Amino acid sequence: MKKIYYEKIGKKYVPVREYDSDFSYGLCKGDHLISVYPGGQSYKHNIDPAFAPLIAAGRYAEDAMAKAIYNASSLRPSKNPVTQEQHDAWTNLVQAFGDDIYILGSQPAQDIAREAVTILQNNAHLLLSNAAVKNAYEEFMLICKLTK
Repeated sequence: MKKIYYEKIGKKYVPVREYDSDFSYGLCKGDHLISVYPGGQSYKHNIDPAFAPLIAAGRYAEDAMAKAIYNASSLRPSKNPVTQEQHDAWTNLVQAFGDDIYILGSQPAQDIAREAVTILQNNAHLLLSNAAVKNAYEEFMLICKLTK
C-alpha cells in the first residue's frame, strides 16, 4: 500500500515522501535468509549460501547462546582445588554479591565465544538431522550452484 507524506510549507502542504510497504519488503539480487518467529521476523541480506544453516541455527539458538555466555562469564577461582577456608570465603562472596558477581571478573572472551559457537554448531547439526530440513538445504545448495 502506497502512502504519501506531506509537510506544511507556508500555507500549502507539499508531498515530501512516499512509502510503499510492498517495496520495503522487496529483495535485491543475492541470497537472503528470512526468519519468521513468534513476535517478530528477521531478514539477512546478501548472505553466503553456505552459511544459511549456521545463520538460521544462530537465530534459533540465540537464547541458549546468551545463557551460555552468562554462565561462562561467572566468576570462579582461577585454580582448583581450593582449601575449605577459600571455599567458604568464596561461597560467602557469591551470596553477598548475588547476580552482581558476574561483573567482578570473567573467563576470557575466547572461551565464552567458543562455548557460544559450540551451541551454534549443535543447533545447526540438530536442524540438519531433520530429513526435511536436510533435503531442503541440499536442494537450496544445488540451486545456488546452478545459478552461479
